Amino acid sequence: MQRSRILKSFQLKGVEKLILPLASLLGFVYLFQWYVFGDISSSPEPIFTSKQPPLVMEGGDPYIRALMRTISASEASGNRPYSLLYGGEQINDLSRHPEKCVTIVTGPNTGNCSTAAGRYQIINTTWYQIAPRYHPKPSSMMFWNSYSFEAEYQDTVVYRWLNDSQVWGTDISKLLRQKKINDVLRKLSPTWTSLGYGIETNSVSRYLPKIYQQMLQEELQKNTPVRTVY
Repeated sequence: MQRSRILKSFQLKGVEKLILPLASLLGFVYLFQWYVFGDISSSPEPIFTSKQPPLVMEGGDPYIRALMRTISASEASGNRPYSLLYGGEQINDLSRHPEKCVTIVTGPNTGNCSTAAGRYQIINTTWYQIAPRYHPKPSSMMFWNSYSFEAEYQDTVVYRWLNDSQVWGTDISKLLRQKKINDVLRKLSPTWTSLGYGIETNSVSRYLPKIYQQMLQEELQKNTPVRTVY
């Protein structure tokens, strides 16, 4: 009887010793799968029919919202702006920034590569600078945080970024209310070089002030109540 108890105790202790290694192994497999393949449970990407589609994010300052739509009109036009990579490729996984470096074939940076992605063509290094500060729902991993690149979060991060006067050295919303859209585009051109004052203007750049006015009218005319985005 005593011997039976000793054997059972030994067997339990043996099983207990296996729990931690097995848990660690499963955790490693999960992290490895996430790193390689991303999160297969990310929300489906919105597909639009209009040329300058609305934001997925709800609420907020209509002037900043109009500016965001203006930026995307130059940076990522099309019916799937949130999944667009530099060069035109579309991605399916928005669980994180894709970090795919695409070779630049025209312009002053020919031969280099760009990781620009999403509606606002944010490069990976910029995303990992601004996401920890402005992302509303980071996912806590074992040793670090993960920042979903889904459509709503792209909008929210950029919205909060543009509203941060300490970053830009000025109140962008105030400038827009003063009808100084050209000053704002000039201020943002080092970040988004297609806004008309940067090194990579395109066929849309010259029309951006007009596009902004159109987007602003749409945002101001919305019947839904404005909800502050924090």
